[in-house]
Amino acid sequence: MREQFHDTYGEHCEKVDRHCFGPDSEFFHQLLFFYNAKHTGDFSVLVEACRLLQQFVRDNGDVLSIFAGNDYLSNKALVDYRVKKFAYACIQTVYHNRNQLRNQLFAAPENSSTPATLLLDAIVFLLQPELPWVCKIVGYFLERNAYVLIRDITLAGKETEDSHPSSSVPSLERLLSLLSSHVGEKPCCCPRVDPNWSFSSQILTLPLLWQTFPYLKEVFARRGLIGHYIHQMASCVQHYANVLPKDVTADIPGYACLLGNVLEISRTALSQPDCSSELAVDLASITTFLLELLPSMKSPLRDMEESAALGDDDVVVSDQEIELPLNKNVEKQICDAIDPRFLLQLANALFGQISQVSGPYDGPDDKEVKAVGTACAFLHVTFNTLPLEQIMTVLAYRTELVPVLWNFIKKCHENQKWSSFSEKLAYLSGDAPGWLLPLAVFCPVYKHMLTIIDNEEFYEQEKPLSLKDIRCLIIILRQALWQLLWVSPTAPSNSAKPAATAHVTKKHTVEFIQYRVTIVASELLSQLQDWNNRRQFTPPSDFHADAVNDYFISQAVIENTRAHDILKQAPFLVPFTSRVKIFTSQLTAARQRNGSHAVFARNRFRIRRDHILEDAFSQMSALTEDDLRGSIRVSFVNEFGVEEAGIDGGGIFKDFMENITRAAFDVQYGLFKETADHLLYPNPGSGMIHEQHLQFFHFLGVLLAKAMFEGILVDIPFATFFLSKLKQKYNYLNDLPSLDPELYRHLIFLKHFEGDISELELYFVIINNEYGEQTEEELLPGGKNRRVTSENVITFIHLVANHRLNFQIRQQSSHFLRGFQQLIQKEWIDMFNEHEFQLLISGSLDGLDVDDLRTHTTYSSGYHKEHYVIEMFWEVIKSFSVVNQKKFLKFVTGCSRGPLLGFRYLEPCFCIQRAAGNANEEALDRLPTSATCMNLLKLPPYRSKEQLANKLMYAINADAGFDLS
Repeated sequence: MREQFHDTYGEHCEKVDRHCFGPDSEFFHQLLFFYNAKHTGDFSVLVEACRLLQQFVRDNGDVLSIFAGNDYLSNKALVDYRVKKFAYACIQTVYHNRNQLRNQLFAAPENSSTPATLLLDAIVFLLQPELPWVCKIVGYFLERNAYVLIRDITLAGKETEDSHPSSSVPSLERLLSLLSSHVGEKPCCCPRVDPNWSFSSQILTLPLLWQTFPYLKEVFARRGLIGHYIHQMASCVQHYANVLPKDVTADIPGYACLLGNVLEISRTALSQPDCSSELAVDLASITTFLLELLPSMKSPLRDMEESAALGDDDVVVSDQEIELPLNKNVEKQICDAIDPRFLLQLANALFGQISQVSGPYDGPDDKEVKAVGTACAFLHVTFNTLPLEQIMTVLAYRTELVPVLWNFIKKCHENQKWSSFSEKLAYLSGDAPGWLLPLAVFCPVYKHMLTIIDNEEFYEQEKPLSLKDIRCLIIILRQALWQLLWVSPTAPSNSAKPAATAHVTKKHTVEFIQYRVTIVASELLSQLQDWNNRRQFTPPSDFHADAVNDYFISQAVIENTRAHDILKQAPFLVPFTSRVKIFTSQLTAARQRNGSHAVFARNRFRIRRDHILEDAFSQMSALTEDDLRGSIRVSFVNEFGVEEAGIDGGGIFKDFMENITRAAFDVQYGLFKETADHLLYPNPGSGMIHEQHLQFFHFLGVLLAKAMFEGILVDIPFATFFLSKLKQKYNYLNDLPSLDPELYRHLIFLKHFEGDISELELYFVIINNEYGEQTEEELLPGGKNRRVTSENVITFIHLVANHRLNFQIRQQSSHFLRGFQQLIQKEWIDMFNEHEFQLLISGSLDGLDVDDLRTHTTYSSGYHKEHYVIEMFWEVIKSFSVVNQKKFLKFVTGCSRGPLLGFRYLEPCFCIQRAAGNANEEALDRLPTSATCMNLLKLPPYRSKEQLANKLMYAINADAGFDLS
């Protein structure tokens, strides 16, 4: 047949005319019968046939008459058969010769002399939309998996794609543009195709498709094709991992390419006014599934923050779980696509029909459940895959996500609709709590919002949630955390991770979501507790779990118990007094291990009262960490160089600690400054006063830790933002009023300024003013040349707050913290918020609880609680001012503040002993004395209340060290 063909039509088809393509000619009949794409001679013949077709089309322009003559309907079956076979032969030929033709594959039609262009142009001629056989050709292509061939042709051409000018549209791209319109919907009559061989799985998975074929992208946008493909993919998304083609390379997996391409083109569909919520739901479903398969692309900063939050040992990654890095160009395409605008459009499309306000008894309908569930699934996976810097801000401030999602959560909670939610959501197994996914998304977004909003918005304007709603939210979060951490605790494990081809992959396992919710709900509830401490809007007990009892407390000190885990992850669930008991037991155990209260102390300090700070610094700095944990005994030297009387059984050391902390933290010394509320924080200019200022901050950290280690309360009122630094937390704008309320007011003015901020001539610089010396510092590189505008004012505000609250005192805080952590472990302090931390340091700000002290007092040497002298004594103590009550307490215990949980915990308990056997004049003329190491008051049997009050007042105000003892 081949020889007969060559005899009839010539070796290079030189004997043919335009009628050779018609139904009466044997040209196609013979050619298609013997044609073999791998045969070199056949290749040449087919190329020449395509060249002739191109020439005839240019001369005549009527493709239909070239193949069908004047009567297509009479020859329809024959013509359809020939054109589809001819078209497939062309694509098959390009495929088999793709490596030899690679330099021609992306050539434009103008370069019509190359074989690849001629072959591809021939198919383009046959696929013009007005031709009657177009769907026959496409259907034939689909039957023979032609998209697989086109995919490989494209990949071969991509290696040399820079060789064609960017302004031209290659024939291959024109071919794809024509094929893409055949989506099986009217007027198209193409058959449905197996997802394995579809346009979606074979073409949309090509790397950087729209960068390679920009004209195809225009066609998709103009014809709204992405909507059809999204619906098509969504119908089989659960099985999509099994239908994707082989990865181009290890770092360019097909699912990542598909994700990038779908995200990039879907922005056009989302921006249309008529974009339906159904399209948004399908798009979110597909991208959720593909993001599941993606390795994490979160920023190193976020990874470090999470590592710090979770602890180094909380997550174990096996060798099989190590994920290869993604190609940087593909990663950039994905990250660029999920930008603020995309999130805004998707959120609006998903939530646009959902009301933010509803009646108290209205449960969510099915449409709302599906929209919220799909959105939460998408955002949950996004949070755990992509960098969050821009994502969180746009979700918090430019969408209605927080109010919409809160309204949904509240409705489900009030109407007990959570079970129906989990039943209707394919991402969760049936036994998963319905609140898991909504909380996994709501908590981090609302938490992010709370770092940006100001006090007026939160307390007065009650935006975005009312204080009543926040109280309800606190209860929901508290119950959820208790359920996750105590009732049904779950830890992530390697066995919980299914294969990547499974329906539910690692980021959507119930275990993983539970694990994430414990973290984000704990962080949010902790933040709400901080807001409540600034200005109380709900009772502190609202944060406490109801089921905390003595058994829980006994378990909390044992590692690897549920109670211990709760104490680490959500300490606010445990009442403050219970946590103090646990903290106290930890300190007691640590002191016992180190013999802190041994009779014979290893370390003895000789301290001059008028040089207490210098002597303490030199002697304490010489101690090792083990020495610091041991007992220290002090002897004071008075102003005359004489060692004061008294043996230090602990009381003199208490007095030393109280005096040294008062001196060291005095603002006159220059290491600390005080706010307008007289709260202390490190002096940013401390280096201008003391050359060894950082060593002194280390020493002061040790000093504070030693006081806490020994259970000694000291009167040092720290600013909240500095206590945050000791807890290794970051300070935000809403912490600024505690440092500089005037600066805070200026920044809030800028935040709500309605005019053109650029006219204010502000730049990204800040003026530091220390001891009359002004210096200008850039908040960002090049900040002095970067003007503050309405677009970047929020960034400016937070950079200013960060500079004042975090940056300026970073060195001082760091050295203080190093010293502090030599004695006090981080996990001990992590149990407490900043307000509670201050109570651990200084005790209650309230005056002496005389009734509590009286209840826990013992008597000896003839005194008893109903003795007339004792009755007078308590009346006198009650009549004292708060200042004198503190002096009295220091006189008898060595510390001006009582135990944190009350005098029940004073060891040994306070005792009043009769000082003289006989009530003679000599005995009555004596002053009361004390033994602070034993918390003992030696009280003579005075005859009148006035005499008792005068003698006691003289004794507590004598300021004579321990000579009175």
